[in-house]
Amino acid sequence: MIQFNEPNEWRRFVVGLGIDPRIPDIVQAKFRRAQALYLLGWIDLDVLKAGELAALIALELTVMDRYGGQVPKKKRSFAALLKHMVDVDLLDDAQIPMIVRTGGTAIGFVTGESEPSLSQRRNGMAHGDPFDGLPIGGLLELVRDLINYAYRDFIANTPTGLRVSHLG
Repeated sequence: MIQFNEPNEWRRFVVGLGIDPRIPDIVQAKFRRAQALYLLGWIDLDVLKAGELAALIALELTVMDRYGGQVPKKKRSFAALLKHMVDVDLLDDAQIPMIVRTGGTAIGFVTGESEPSLSQRRNGMAHGDPFDGLPIGGLLELVRDLINYAYRDFIANTPTGLRVSHLG
């Protein structure tokens, strides 16, 4: 368990969870918003819950961009796209750095086999009370790893230092 005693420690940790800079700007902006809300969570824990929703929205944009064209429109939900990431794009725990580092599993929460799934969490926050419950430990790091995984081929084909301003 990580403990933060000073705001600067918290800031270094949250900033260190950034996604690869070659990922398109729109996803970068949404993920940075999540990080900013996490930073403000040092002052007010409720703001951290808004950061969780922002992180899940960045993930939803990512899976829509990367897999949306591969899933029929009538079946294209956040849950279906996350499941597609595992079933078709072959994501497993060994490809999630957070899980490799800490152990455990995240795949059931991605596919919906474990509850509450990432999709259920996003739906509850977006359509219910976004400030309900305690913060979810490791969510920002997991979302970061999933976004980086979804864009891994894109990252591999984008030169370092090149910024991408559009999805594609």
